[in-house]
Amino acid sequence: MIGITKLLCGTASTGDALRYERQTSRLPSHLLQFSLDKRPVVVWNVTRRCNLHCRHCYFGSQDKEYPEELTTQEGLAFIDSLAQFGVPVILFSGGEPLLREDLPILVGHAARRGIRAVISTNGTLITPSLAREMREVGVSYVGVSLDGLERVHDRFRGKQGAFQASLQGIRYCREAGVKMGLRFTITRANQGELPGLFDLAVEEDIPRLCVYHLAYVGRGSHLIEEDLSHEETRRGMELICQRTRELHQQGRSKEVLTVDNHADGVYVYLKVLAEEPERASEVYQLLRWNGGNSSGVGIAAVDNLGNVHADQFWGHYSFGNVREKPFPEIWQDTSDPLMNGLKNKKAMVKGRCARCRYLEVCGGNLRVRAEAVYGDVWAEDPACYLTEAEIGFVA
Repeated sequence: MIGITKLLCGTASTGDALRYERQTSRLPSHLLQFSLDKRPVVVWNVTRRCNLHCRHCYFGSQDKEYPEELTTQEGLAFIDSLAQFGVPVILFSGGEPLLREDLPILVGHAARRGIRAVISTNGTLITPSLAREMREVGVSYVGVSLDGLERVHDRFRGKQGAFQASLQGIRYCREAGVKMGLRFTITRANQGELPGLFDLAVEEDIPRLCVYHLAYVGRGSHLIEEDLSHEETRRGMELICQRTRELHQQGRSKEVLTVDNHADGVYVYLKVLAEEPERASEVYQLLRWNGGNSSGVGIAAVDNLGNVHADQFWGHYSFGNVREKPFPEIWQDTSDPLMNGLKNKKAMVKGRCARCRYLEVCGGNLRVRAEAVYGDVWAEDPACYLTEAEIGFVA
C-alpha cells in the first residue's frame, strides 16, 4: 500500500512515525505501513458466498452456501490468537462478508481485543440499522468496492442497480458516523472511470480512495489480458498524482492510496525528487520503512475454511490451517520454502527486480503476477512499469 497523499503532499513525516517508536501496537492506523516490527494485517475471507458476480473476483464466489466455513466459536478463537500475536488489523472480507450473520459478533470481539476491525464490502447490503450496528460494535473503517460509475460498475458486477445500492450504502455509513472509503481496481476496461471516481469522492464527501492494481493468479489467467500496459499504468499514475495534489491544494481532506504495485512508490519518489528535491530524502526514508510488498510478512490471508495464505491472491497455496495449528505458529514457521522465500525475498527475486536500485523500497512487488506470467514465483514482476533508466537511476 502506497500512501500517495502522504508522500506527494507531505501529510506524513518521519517524525510522525518516530513519535510512536514505529511500534505496531502504538501506531495509529494511517501510519501502520511504517511500522518496525511488521506484525501482519490479516485479511480474513469470512465467507465465500457473494450476492454479486464480479468479473475480476479472485475467490470464484457465487451466491450459495459453502460448507465447512469456520464457525462462530472457531472464529472467536482465531481472533484471540491474532490478538495474542499483536496483529493490528483484521480486514473482514469475502465473498461478501455482510452475508455472514455473525459478522457483528466477530467484529465486536476483535475490537474488544484491541484489533482494528475493517470491512471490505460491495456495499449493496448496508442498511441504516446495519451501519449503526457497525459503529456500535467498533468497526473502524468500511471500504466499498466500485468499478466505476453506474453503467460500468453494473456491467462489472453483473447486476443492474448495483452502483446505486453501493452508493446508498456509503451514504448510510456516513450518516451513521462510520469512516468509509472507495476501493477501485483499475483494468483496461475501466481505466477511463478513474476521473469520475475522484469527482464522486468530492461530491459524496468520501474521505478515502484506494486504487488497486490488478493481480492475476494462475498460468493463462484471463486477467493478464485485462491488465493495463505499462504506458497506460504510467498515465493512470500521473492522473492520480495530479488529482491528489489538486485536492490537497484545495484544502480537501482526502487520503489517496494505491495498492498491489509498489513501483508506484518509486514513481512518486522520482516525481518529488524532480519537483521538490528538498523533500526527496524524507519520502525515500518513508518508503524504506514501508518496505514495499509484504506478502508473507506484513500481510496475511485466511480463507473461509481456515487455510493460511501469503496474501489474498495466494489461495492456491496454503501454509496450514488454523483449525489444526494456531495462526502465529503457522506464520512463523519458515520450513515451508515459499514462506522462507517471502521472508527473504530480496535474495530470491530475479531479472529486473534483482538488479533494481529500488528493491529495498519496492520489495520485489507481487510474486503471484510473476508466477502467473512466467511460471516462476521469483521472476521479475511483469507489471513493473519503471524504465531501465529509472531502475538504474543514481541520485
